[in-house]
Amino acid sequence: MSFEFFIAWRYLKAERKGLFALITTAIGVAGVMVGVAALITTLSVMNGFQADIQKKVIGGQSHLNVYGARTPQEAAQVQAALQADPEVAATAPFLLGQAIVSARDRSIGMVLKGLDPAQEFRVNSLASSLSDGSWTDLEPAKRSGLPGIVLGEELARAIGVWVGSTVVLVSPKGALTPFGMVPKMQKFVVKGLLHTGYYEYDSTTGYADLQTASKFFGIADGSMGLSARLKDLHQADAVSLRIAARLGPGYVVRTFNQLNRTLFAALKLEKGVMFIILTLITLVASLNIASTLILRSVEKIRDIGLLKAMGATPRQIRRIFWIEGLIIGGVGVLAGLLLGLMLCFVIWRYPIVELPADIYYLSRVPVSVQLWDVVAITLMGLVLSLLATIYPALRAAKVNPVEAIHYG
Repeated sequence: MSFEFFIAWRYLKAERKGLFALITTAIGVAGVMVGVAALITTLSVMNGFQADIQKKVIGGQSHLNVYGARTPQEAAQVQAALQADPEVAATAPFLLGQAIVSARDRSIGMVLKGLDPAQEFRVNSLASSLSDGSWTDLEPAKRSGLPGIVLGEELARAIGVWVGSTVVLVSPKGALTPFGMVPKMQKFVVKGLLHTGYYEYDSTTGYADLQTASKFFGIADGSMGLSARLKDLHQADAVSLRIAARLGPGYVVRTFNQLNRTLFAALKLEKGVMFIILTLITLVASLNIASTLILRSVEKIRDIGLLKAMGATPRQIRRIFWIEGLIIGGVGVLAGLLLGLMLCFVIWRYPIVELPADIYYLSRVPVSVQLWDVVAITLMGLVLSLLATIYPALRAAKVNPVEAIHYG
C-alpha cells in the first residue's frame, strides 16, 4: 500500500467521527450512483427498442437488396454474384411498384411487392408475420380467375377489408389504348393479413405472386431485383461493397441500414443526446465530490502542513486527494452499475411498465444491455470523479507548511 493511498484511506475512515463530512461524502457517492444507474437503464431500454425495430425492419425486408435486373440473364448474373459470396445464406427475387388500392369507396396509395413465397421466406420472417389467412393460392384461381394478395393489417383496416374481400389495384403507369392512356386495373382477392409490427410496412405494403405483379406492372420476366439473407447481418456493409464491385455499374446494392438510414440515424442521435443529458446528473454529483474535498482540505490543513514539514512533496499531497476522489467516485460508479443492471433485469423480467400493444406492438419495455455502453458509462463516471479532484488537490498542494501548522 502506497503512502498516498494509506493517508487517503485514513481520511475516509475518519469521517465516521464527523457527521457533516460523512453526509457530504454520502451525497457525492449517491449522486454518482444515481447518474450511472440512470444512464445504464435508459441506454439499455433504448438499445432494446432499437434492436426490436431493427428486427421488425429486417423481418419485412432482408439484409441486402440488389436492384437493376431487367432480364432473366441479368437476374441470373446477380444471383450468381450473391451466391458466390461466403456471407450470403439465401437469396430471393422480388419486384416493387406503386399502386392505388380501392375498396368500399375508399382508395389509398400502396407499395405492391411481387414475391415467390417459397424463396422469400428464406430471406425474411414474413411467413411468421401472417396474422390471418394464408400465403397459399396467391396465383389466379381457376374458377374466379382472380389472383390473391396479402395486405398489411393497417392498410386493410384503412380501406375496410378482411380476408376474402375483393380489392381493385390501379397502376399509375396505365395502358396504351386507341383511346389514349387508360389506367390499368386489376381485381385481387385478399388471402391474408400481415402484422410485422412495423407501422410503415403494415400500413403501406401489399404482397402478390411475382408473376402476377410483373404482369400488372407490365414488366417482362417478372423480376427487378434480388434480396439476400446474410450469415452475419453486421457484415452487410462489407458484403454490399463486394457485391457492387463484382456486378459493376448498372446495379444498385442497398443494405437494410441504407434503406432505413433516416430511422436508424434518428435513433442513434436520440441515444447520443440522452447520454449527454444524463451525464449532467453525474457531473452534478462530481461537483459534490469537489465540494467535499475542498472542505476536507480546510479541515485537514494542519495535517497537510505536518506532512509537508515531514518531507511530503506537493505531488504526493495532490495524489492523496486524487485517490480520495477516485475512491468516492469509484464506489458510486460500482453501486450505480449494480443498481442499473438490477433495474434492467427487473424491467426485463417483470411487466412493471406495460405498453399499449395497439400503438407499440409490444406489451413490455424491451431491454438490451450492451458491454460497450457499460464500459463507456464506467469510464465517464471515473473521469468526472477525477476531474472533480483537480482543484481541491492543487489547492491543498499549495499550502504553506509553516502557516498551516501555526494557524491550522
